[in-house]
Amino acid sequence: MQIQRHRIELATTAPIQLIDITDQVRRFVTSSGIKEGLVTVSCLHTTARINVNEREEKLERDMLTFLKRFVPRDGDYLHNLDPVDGRDNAHSHLIGLFMNSSETIPVAKGTMVLGEWQSVFFIELDGPRERRGVELQIIG
Repeated sequence: MQIQRHRIELATTAPIQLIDITDQVRRFVTSSGIKEGLVTVSCLHTTARINVNEREEKLERDMLTFLKRFVPRDGDYLHNLDPVDGRDNAHSHLIGLFMNSSETIPVAKGTMVLGEWQSVFFIELDGPRERRGVELQIIG
C-alpha cells in the first residue's frame, strides 16, 4: 500500500466563490501511479469548504445566491463584535457548519470514480484571499 500527498495552492477573488479543482485532483491521481484506492481532498481552512457537485454555469450562480441568502453577511453575530483576525466573517463559519471540509473519492483503474456530472469544488466563503490551501492524499 502507498500513501502520497500533494497540496494545491489557490487565490480567490470574491467573497463567496466556487472553484472547480477537478482537473488538478485528477492530475495528482494520475501522477501518483495508484490504480485502486481512495483520494481525499481536504480544505485547510474554517471559512472554505470542499464539495462534489455539478459544474453548470446557471447552477453555480444559483449556489452562490443560495449561500448568500442562507446566512446573510450582515447578520447580528457575536463573533463579529471582536473577531480574532479582524475579519467580520461569522457568516462564513456558520455556512461552513452545513458543508464538508473534505471529500473522499474512490479511485479505480487509475482514475477518480465520479458521476458524469460531478466535479470537485473548492468553495471560498470569506474571500477574497491571496492564499488558500487544499491538501490531497491518495492511498492505495
